[in-house]
Amino acid sequence: MRRRRGIMSERLKYELADELGFSHKVKDGDWGNITTREAGSLVRAAIERAEKQMGPRGSGPG
Repeated sequence: MRRRRGIMSERLKYELADELGFSHKVKDGDWGNITTREAGSLVRAAIERAEKQMGPRGSGPG
């Protein structure tokens, strides 16, 4: 079975982990060391960042 390529870049994941305060757990590349709560926080932060980059909601053509 072929492994799917991640949506988030490795750089972004490490940057968010640093901002969220658990980069020390993943510095060796082992993401299995984080808790479910930390993983959820990472995803939430990534979504917030993506939404911020897309701009204000509802400002599309129409």
